[in-house]
Amino acid sequence: MTTLKNDRFLRALLRQPVDVTPVWMMRQAGRYLPEYRATRAKAGSFMNLCTSPEFACEVTLQPLDRYPLDAAILFSDILTIPDAMGLGLYFSEGEGPRFKNPLRTAQDVAKLGVPDPETELRYVMDAVRLIRKELAGRVPLIGFAGSPWTLATYMVEGSSSKEYSIIKKMMFDEPKVMHQLLDKVAQSVTSYLNAQIVAGAQAVMIFDTWGGILTPRDYKLFSLAYMDRIVKGLQRENEGRKVPVILFTKGGGAWLKDMAATGCDALGVDWTLNLGDARKQVGDSVALQGNMDPSVLYASPARIREEVATILASYGKGNGHVFNLGHGIHQHVVPEHAGAFIEAVHELSKPYHAA
Repeated sequence: MTTLKNDRFLRALLRQPVDVTPVWMMRQAGRYLPEYRATRAKAGSFMNLCTSPEFACEVTLQPLDRYPLDAAILFSDILTIPDAMGLGLYFSEGEGPRFKNPLRTAQDVAKLGVPDPETELRYVMDAVRLIRKELAGRVPLIGFAGSPWTLATYMVEGSSSKEYSIIKKMMFDEPKVMHQLLDKVAQSVTSYLNAQIVAGAQAVMIFDTWGGILTPRDYKLFSLAYMDRIVKGLQRENEGRKVPVILFTKGGGAWLKDMAATGCDALGVDWTLNLGDARKQVGDSVALQGNMDPSVLYASPARIREEVATILASYGKGNGHVFNLGHGIHQHVVPEHAGAFIEAVHELSKPYHAA
């Protein structure tokens, strides 16, 4: 077991004291970095990038070589699970992910099996193992998966959607079928995340990208209930340390208390909610991760610094804050602006952690 040289990210998630607020960025290994674009060109396609442990490791480490980030996140895609279930994932240039075999009937759902993460998804586990080896204890590694509801939206719609008409029709007209699908996906996500933990992920995050499109009633029934089941089914300790679990529902600010009640360790918060208000909602029950608007990174370094100061002041003194963007970093952000952001978090957060 490699000793962690920097564990402030894990400590913050567990609401333990840290010297400065830890920071990482969703999509930190991505298209805004020229080195990522070069590796992507070398790989030949996004799928080749995802399914090669060597390429996945290379792009996971790229932002850490450039910035003093406090965590690495596995480079992969949330749609690896549905692909392993036989839906035929592919990416169209400029159109995002698509499936050759979307689910449209009860029979389609009945045929689905739960993939074995060490066979159908072995390339992900091999990537986790390789990244941990190459990190050599620099910072912790985050593993992740999509939430059952979010994965189901892609699996039923067949691609990204603006109206979610097909999945919502299934949800309203055939709730039993919808629950059967979500049950299978929840089983798959649980085994997938547990395999990542065994392979070396030191924290895990569940991305519920589309939970915010639901009514409060439907969110609890069709999204939160299945994330709750996953949290309760996860291995919470490995290598002698607790493995923190982060839940993130984009647009889920109204449901933070309900999310915290799952037993997770931390909640991701998007930029549509004041972080101080979020802290009041959850009290000391969980840590909070977030929540700068990613578009602030288009602004000048001086303005980025102001925004960082505002968010730190909003959270206030004490433990339990991991600084992040409210969603993924945008493709056309200037890399130097991301560097200014990370530097500002570390520098300006020191007084909030003074003894």
